[in-house]
Amino acid sequence: MPLFRHENRQRSHASRALYARFEIIYTFVDFTAAFLFLIGSFLFFSEATQTIATWLFVAGSFAFAVKPTLRLIREIKLYRMGKIETLAEREQG
Repeated sequence: MPLFRHENRQRSHASRALYARFEIIYTFVDFTAAFLFLIGSFLFFSEATQTIATWLFVAGSFAFAVKPTLRLIREIKLYRMGKIETLAEREQG
């Protein structure tokens, strides 16, 4: 079964739990990135705080880079869970 398939997320209780955990982490990273960019934007209004604003933008950019990484890790884990379940079914059958 290929990556990024909805069926991978619903295959078992363990796959649904894994998906839910990753969604919580993904949402937390999303809020963190947005918060860093928002605060950084306000800090750019003053010359005295532009350096910290730049660092907040860098941190926010890093958080945005983490998001697709999390999705790929989640999908690989779900894919592997399906492969293990398929092998177990073959062994029992």
